[in-house]
Amino acid sequence: MSPRELLAWNVKKLRVAKGVSQERLSLEAHLERVAISQIERRRINPGLDSLGKIAEALGVPIKDLFKEPLPGESEPTNLRPGRRNSN
Repeated sequence: MSPRELLAWNVKKLRVAKGVSQERLSLEAHLERVAISQIERRRINPGLDSLGKIAEALGVPIKDLFKEPLPGESEPTNLRPGRRNSN
């Protein structure tokens, strides 16, 4: 898995595990919502400052954004409507 794929996988996995919408994550990380979406869709390579902001907003060390998935681990899914933590 490429670094871009690992980043996309882990940002989405961590965000969904915390029940946080892309919008909420973008607000907490002081980034545009479209940037979070593009990261999760492997469209852009964010800079180090942005990675630090995302990790801080998710409450994880920056290295967790590049963890290899466990063997057989399913791809992170989207939050179900009505289950998003947007507060």
